[in-house]
Amino acid sequence: MRHLTESKYNNLTRCKTIQNPYSLLNRLFEINLTEVAMREKVGLLAYSPLAFGTLSGKYLNGKMPKNSRIKLFPQYNRYSSPQAQFLTQKYLELANELGISLTQLSLAFVNQREFLTANIIGATTMEQLKENIGSIHVELSKKTLENIDVIQQLQPNPAP
Repeated sequence: MRHLTESKYNNLTRCKTIQNPYSLLNRLFEINLTEVAMREKVGLLAYSPLAFGTLSGKYLNGKMPKNSRIKLFPQYNRYSSPQAQFLTQKYLELANELGISLTQLSLAFVNQREFLTANIIGATTMEQLKENIGSIHVELSKKTLENIDVIQQLQPNPAP
């Protein structure tokens, strides 16, 4: 807000976007910044929409794929907590019910936020990149979005 105020009163270039983490496992942006972003027309560049790859499901059940981000950088354990793993499993179950991958569910959720400007995806393989890009064709129903909110309420802040 300070930047927006200074730019307004001093005829400076105005901030158009803000880059913050945002995913099914990190929805804190909704609590503090959504209202300001929408009111001030500052879009979100959603960082880590797959929560360091956790929302691909590859770390479930104690798996640690070779050359994965958390294997290479174990200090990035924000999404490795039992509560984050619990919610990831619940989201996987929902994705399975819908007949889509957990990755598609996770990215489609972020893509459908009204405050989103861009979803910053990351991929190590061409297969991952295709799946990530393909998520733009996944439209989550109102009922699915409600189910996501029910799951999120089981552990509102699983990755502090």
